[in-house]
Parts: sequence; C-alpha cells; structure tokens
Amino acid sequence: MAAATKFSGPALKLGDDINTDVIYPGKYILIYEPGEMKKHLFEGLGEAVAGRVRTGNIIAAGENFGCGSSREQAAGAIRAAGVPAVIAKSFARIFFRNSVNHGLLLITCPEAADAIRDGAEVAVNVRGGEITVGGDTFSFPPLPDFLMEIIDAGGLVAHGKKIIAARKAARGGN
Repeated sequence: MAAATKFSGPALKLGDDINTDVIYPGKYILIYEPGEMKKHLFEGLGEAVAGRVRTGNIIAAGENFGCGSSREQAAGAIRAAGVPAVIAKSFARIFFRNSVNHGLLLITCPEAADAIRDGAEVAVNVRGGEITVGGDTFSFPPLPDFLMEIIDAGGLVAHGKKIIAARKAARGGN
C-alpha cells in the first residue's frame, strides 16, 4: 500500500521533547496488535491529548520528537492510529529510523511546525515538498527515494517482501 502523496487533515499540535514513553507507555510494550496499540497512543500526555487523536490527524511538534527510549512501538502506534505524517522541527534519530521501518512519514520543517496551530487544517504535498497551513506554504526537503520506497511499501518488512517477490518473479517463480 503506497503512502498518499497529497493529503490534508486537522493538526494535533504538541510541544518539544515528546518522548517515546508518552507517545506509547512502556506498560504496553508487549502489545503489537494495531487496534490495541492505537488505544494507548499519547496516553502519557493525559486524556486531554490522547482523547483527541483521530484518523487523519497530522501531528505537529517542536524539537526532538520521539526522544527517549528506542521503543519502536511508538512509531507503530502512531501509524496504527491512522496518522499520515508527523511534522516537526527535528526528530530523534532512532525514532526516525523506527518510523521509516513502520512506514510512518516524518517531515522535518521547522517553519511549518512553528506556524501550525492546534486544530488547523494542514495540507501536505509529499512529492512536491510543500506544506500549506492557512494561506502560507512551506517547503521541506523530500525524503530520498529509497526511504520513500520503504514508506510507500508500508514499512521495511513489507518492502523486503516486495523485493523478494519481484526477484522470485524475475526467476520464473522459483
């Protein structure tokens, strides 16, 4: 399943240093079923945030989103909740890798992250490298093609399966 190249949705605005413990609390670490995971997304930030997450929300945040532990379930829970992208000033490196592995699109765009207000309608053109908020458009550097291939496939495992299937087909199904 390819990631959408253009989409829009209401913003869920968060602050700086949103760590993996508040994104997906450790007490749920053994839950991997997407329907269950999404129930606990942002539980560590309280019901005022967790209760507002809806499919199609675009998360906007400040600096260092996804810092803390290397908990891969944090990225998986965001994707399970139907969030098409996270826009932030910066991301923790391990969270960035985990997000690509789960097929979650992360966009680094400090100007847009500052401009987005909670509840604002945000439009994203992934291939065009543009984010529109209100009447303002912000540019961001698109992810490299090889990362977009992984995200488009739905994550690293799905991408690997796609490559294996293509190689088998090229050999005549063996």
